[in-house]
Amino acid sequence: MASAESQPGIGVGTWAWGNQVLWGYDPDRDDAILAATFQRCLERGLLFFDTADSYGTGRFNGRSEMLLGHFAQQVPAAERQRLCIATKLAPFPWRLGRHGFDRAFAASQGRLGGQMKRVQLHWSTARYAPWQEGPLLQGLADHLLRGDVESLGLSNVGPRRLRRLHALLAEQGVRLASLQVQLSLLAPQAVQPGGVAEVCRELDIELIAYSPLALGLLSRNPIDQPPPTGPRGLLFRRLAPRLQPLRQAMVDMAAGRPGGLAAVALNWCRAHGAMPIPGLRRPEHVERACEALSWTLSPAERQQLDALVQATDAARMPANPFQSA
Repeated sequence: MASAESQPGIGVGTWAWGNQVLWGYDPDRDDAILAATFQRCLERGLLFFDTADSYGTGRFNGRSEMLLGHFAQQVPAAERQRLCIATKLAPFPWRLGRHGFDRAFAASQGRLGGQMKRVQLHWSTARYAPWQEGPLLQGLADHLLRGDVESLGLSNVGPRRLRRLHALLAEQGVRLASLQVQLSLLAPQAVQPGGVAEVCRELDIELIAYSPLALGLLSRNPIDQPPPTGPRGLLFRRLAPRLQPLRQAMVDMAAGRPGGLAAVALNWCRAHGAMPIPGLRRPEHVERACEALSWTLSPAERQQLDALVQATDAARMPANPFQSA
């Protein structure tokens, strides 16, 4: 069995911070809890935080970045240096040309209190405006070359587009640090044959798994408890009845190990070479994530889960509509 140290770590996703639609965010109720969650992450060594300039719904647009920036500024400078706060900039249609991200970059850096260390292209425009993508990415590379940020990443890019964008950045002398894609037991395409994980290994690009718990469906225990309200509830009611064989295997693997079902789901991503970034909203979520770091799946367990994933092909998370090939 591989040691826990030889596999990727675990980061922190902050999509829910400020999101009322899916997660029912309420600043009066949640901000103090999120502050305690952030502090617990630091105490337990979870130091990679992922956010985006589009995170936060309605009047809370940008809230995730604002909260992260505020929390980071409250800790001593030496501790802040240990953090890697990564944000994603959305290639909205009005963001055009090599300088199309300049204002957005400055705004995100402002909300983050100057703590942004990695900037990422939030999604590929290959499916609807391929001409937009190259200049925007070159503009992000300019920020890296000027020293405005330490590293550059991509998100929602498939294997063919990844090779093309990697080559584009290489022409500028820029290293592509990471790619994040939806990856979980219910969204395994990235690590299947011909998937983007193969290209990441070949080109030495860190693979980051967002939604590794499938919006909480994979960590739900017991499975038959009432589903959440809103869009998540609709998804849970559609997928949960199809998951019994996979879920039973996860229950068996979790027995006697810390972290429960969430740890199994997170460690499946890690066993495939990806760093999962589960959404952590409470200190107890941090504890469960850290418990997953204390153990790994055996090769046989990973293979069993892989086979069950193939057998439950009908139970899939919705694909990101902007994911490129």
